[in-house]
Amino acid sequence: MGMEGRLFWWGIRRSSLNLGSYSLTCDFVDHFRGSKTVFDRQWEDRWIRDSGFDEFIPKAINGLLRQCNLQLSDFTKVIFQCPYESERKNLMKRMKLDPLVIQDPMNSSIGETGTAHAPLMLASALEESKPGDKLLVVSFGSGCDALYFQVTDRISKKKKGMGVQRYIANKVELSSYPKYAVFRGMLPVDIGLRGEADFLTRWSLIWRKRKAILGLVGSRCKKCGAPQYPPQRVCANQSCGGIDEMEDYSFAGRKGRILSYTGDMLAASYDPPELYGYVEFEGGGRIMCNFTDCLLGDLKVGASVSFTFRKKYYDEKRDIHGYFWKAVPRKEGA
Repeated sequence: MGMEGRLFWWGIRRSSLNLGSYSLTCDFVDHFRGSKTVFDRQWEDRWIRDSGFDEFIPKAINGLLRQCNLQLSDFTKVIFQCPYESERKNLMKRMKLDPLVIQDPMNSSIGETGTAHAPLMLASALEESKPGDKLLVVSFGSGCDALYFQVTDRISKKKKGMGVQRYIANKVELSSYPKYAVFRGMLPVDIGLRGEADFLTRWSLIWRKRKAILGLVGSRCKKCGAPQYPPQRVCANQSCGGIDEMEDYSFAGRKGRILSYTGDMLAASYDPPELYGYVEFEGGGRIMCNFTDCLLGDLKVGASVSFTFRKKYYDEKRDIHGYFWKAVPRKEGA
């Protein structure tokens, strides 16, 4: 599990109590993709619906209800993934579920995310939950897991972040299928001579600079308090000039504002123009970085941005994905 996944479940544990669970394991293979296969494969939809969702979800829910001595009417929200809208309605009818307590599956806005979908729906439900709410969460895949959560009073103390709905609102539309196919490696593309540069991942360098590269950690002068990125030995404040008077300073959770930007049509890019520029962190310090989740028209000097850890390049020769921090402009209403 990645860092984001661990932080997500840590937040779930602090905001709610897991009061029960029931697992159903079955060798039911509906989707599969080999390690050398580009595309996902699946069996007939009707078979997946009738022998999979229609059988496993009710069994998992009923098993949890018996184990915890509960009724479906005890739950404030019922969360279960099912990409087939007709089957969702059939399950709701069979189990006599009130449509008002069913969590929006977000299939029309984000599609089906597989293993991540049930936790994603749970995160969205917690954004609207209040202390005392009971949540039933059901995931599907090689059987079913049914989980019973109760929201604690810590939900009101949780720091307000972007959240699922604000991330969706801050999206950028991808209207070109050929671009999508290029991004997924399904179509070849020529990005020019500049794209022939060798992206060599130097593990020794990443280890030495791991705080700055992976954690967006810079330095702050202990004499005058001036922060800067990347970390330096000499203070950037001309009136200070302190040398070797630095302490670690994290920029990862801070917002910033755009100082300058450009749309570079000559840079090697799968989605030209390449967008990058200078950003000033709140509280001081600057960084030159790429912009993502936006179009050139979304950028303007002074606009607010947040920072996200994203893929920077793909080393095709060595099959390595390189990551670094990028700036995301905040759209109106997000």
